[in-house]
Amino acid sequence: MTLPNQALTGRRVLLVEDDYFIGVDLKSWFEEGGAQVLGPVPSVTEALALIASTDEIDAAVLDINLQDELVYPVADALHARGVPFLFATGYDPAAVPAPHRAVALCQKPIDPQIVARTLFG
Repeated sequence: MTLPNQALTGRRVLLVEDDYFIGVDLKSWFEEGGAQVLGPVPSVTEALALIASTDEIDAAVLDINLQDELVYPVADALHARGVPFLFATGYDPAAVPAPHRAVALCQKPIDPQIVARTLFG
């Protein structure tokens, strides 16, 4: 990891990812950097429940397609709370609907350092 640990230490990061291996890899990477990971959760319903029950979320990583369910309601909920997030997806950026096109997008396969740098600088 080349991102300074201070950038992740104590941060609460929500992971919304339906691919078990990607979710576990990202969780491990963030935790090794000192972040507290919320999830990973594989569905919109679980993500919205976690957001509703969690007071503090510093950032989120959202897979766009969760087993044929689109993550945009989660993006809307995070946006309403002012939580920064990005999309981690195999989708072409042009496929993202207009209301969400300004959101940063990391193409899969995901480089966790790029994800962390995009979220925390």
